Amino acid sequence: MTTPSPGSRPSRPWGALGAGAAALAACAVCCAGPLLAVLGGIGVTSAIGALWVPILAVLAVAAGLAAQVVRRRRTASCRTVPARTDLGMPTVGLPPDKDGSKAAH
Repeated sequence: MTTPSPGSRPSRPWGALGAGAAALAACAVCCAGPLLAVLGGIGVTSAIGALWVPILAVLAVAAGLAAQVVRRRRTASCRTVPARTDLGMPTVGLPPDKDGSKAAH
């Protein structure tokens, strides 16, 4: 076993640990809003359902209908109508001069 010289430091994997911590922080910042929105919606629905159970059924039906409406709008907007497209003919030969006549070489 060799002993390190007084001027050198042992290598530590702090770079990988720091990169992992930065990735974890970025994920937390990115995903916090949507997760809080979903959990808040579940919490509000649960609170309303705890106070009055029939409202919970009405909210469930309304959510299902809203999901169907959104789904139908997406499928309808993604359809295309088949149509003919004129691609034009490629030009073969020398390009015309400025006066419109063919250039002679």
